[in-house]
Amino acid sequence: MAVTRRPQAWFWVVVVLLLLWQAMGLYSFYEHVAHGPAAMGAVPTDYDRQLFASLPGWYVWVFGIATWGALATGVALILRRREAVTLAAISLLATVVMFGWMFLATDIIAAKGVWTTYFPAVIIIVGGVSLWFANMVRARGWIA
Repeated sequence: MAVTRRPQAWFWVVVVLLLLWQAMGLYSFYEHVAHGPAAMGAVPTDYDRQLFASLPGWYVWVFGIATWGALATGVALILRRREAVTLAAISLLATVVMFGWMFLATDIIAAKGVWTTYFPAVIIIVGGVSLWFANMVRARGWIA
């Protein structure tokens, strides 16, 4: 399928904002892998260190799929490729799995409070918006 229409200027603004957001997510992944619990701030608590040490081996892979998939979504949108839809769906699914496990299989909410769910909720919402956006621009013929 060929790209049938030229996107409006706001498409590029949204894509650049998404790419900046996705780059921040990738930086968070890098910090997680490179620095471990020290990436949580200047003074990670004993709970933070213990939680980090208890993460299952697959967790880092799912985190990587979520962040690299999000960045690949942004790149696919810049290139106006339909793969952006699939990449956004994969990234969103990985994000939900990652945070779902964190909040359902650990006691993080009891230990740190419900506020710990707020930023992950924002991340999931932005992932959902990315998927919606990719589907919308595909339907408009701006990506193919």
